Amino acid sequence: MAAQAPAEVDARSPENPRFAPFAAPLAAAACVALSTLGNWWQNPAAVPVADLPRLPLARALARWDAGWYGEIAQNGYWMEQGQQSPVAFFPLYPLAIRALAVAGANRWWAGIALTLAAGLAAAALFRRWAAERSGQAAAGVATCALVLYPFAFYLYGVVYSDALFLLLSVGAFLALERGRPLFAGLLGALATATRPVAPAVVLGLVVRSIERRLERKEKLRPADFLPALAVAGIAGYMLYLGLRFGDPLAFAHVQSAPGWDQPAGPRTWLKLAWFEMLFPRVDPWVALRLFGHALVTLAALAMAFPTKRLLGWGYAVYAATAVGVPALGSKDFQGMGRYVMAAFPIFLALGLLLRDRPRLRAGWLGLSAALLGLLAFAFGAGAYVS
Repeated sequence: MAAQAPAEVDARSPENPRFAPFAAPLAAAACVALSTLGNWWQNPAAVPVADLPRLPLARALARWDAGWYGEIAQNGYWMEQGQQSPVAFFPLYPLAIRALAVAGANRWWAGIALTLAAGLAAAALFRRWAAERSGQAAAGVATCALVLYPFAFYLYGVVYSDALFLLLSVGAFLALERGRPLFAGLLGALATATRPVAPAVVLGLVVRSIERRLERKEKLRPADFLPALAVAGIAGYMLYLGLRFGDPLAFAHVQSAPGWDQPAGPRTWLKLAWFEMLFPRVDPWVALRLFGHALVTLAALAMAFPTKRLLGWGYAVYAATAVGVPALGSKDFQGMGRYVMAAFPIFLALGLLLRDRPRLRAGWLGLSAALLGLLAFAFGAGAYVS
């Protein structure tokens, strides 16, 4: 169901619709500068490869899992039983980096440019989708809530796949809302080839497609199920893994390798490792990180309820599944801060809730922006934040 007519937002406020187009570029510039400053200040070890530029900017943004994406882009996939291997990382993002590298770009600069371009495009597309769903005022607030989200620095040049996934998933739902179910399914397929949250994309698109038809009080048609083509992305990757390594679910099974230690089963599902790391004693900063990711996870799951009320079942199913699938598979909630960005409908629901509450809105966005800057600096300085 559509949200109620939007109220006006103060023209002087940063979440005003006229400011919204500039929110992501400004946030990106600030995050890149802070990450670079953090790297220059701390000079931490980066991805240990010869072709990584020595500039603090590159070393700030190409670290941690960036090494896996760079490995796939250069050497493809390999797998050894009982060891961490690149099959855990889905193929579209590193393939795009490889394409740019083949064209002559340094693979790390290619990854930085790809993430930055995808992140800015995702923010613009999100604003357009939000405006069509709930009006310009709510879209302005929601866009600021998304681009100032504390973990949004992963959209601004960090060599991770989150920005590309967000761009493709928002694009898929926007295409569906504009009555293009086949295009929605194709974009959805690209999204499920980017990150392992295929159930969210497929279920969300199909439920929303059916919901749109029922809202018009019309009978379902075969075209309403075309968004299910989104499963093709993960299906293609599973076919490749099966033919190459004899294990279509290698991306899941490799999670149990030493160092990752996240096998499917009650120990992971019940987060026993999370409790063991916290009790009886733990470094305060580690405790803050563990509690922070757990809190963000629970808050995002709770946002599925107002999302259903304000935006309908399709977006609620998508958001809950996009958060629930990685939360279930994580032993300690680590990484959930950035995974939440995939559940983009909750940011529009948040925008609708904050739209008519100026003091709460200003406080929320101000605190979020401060945390975003802090985490961007910490990431560039080599801290393990997500």
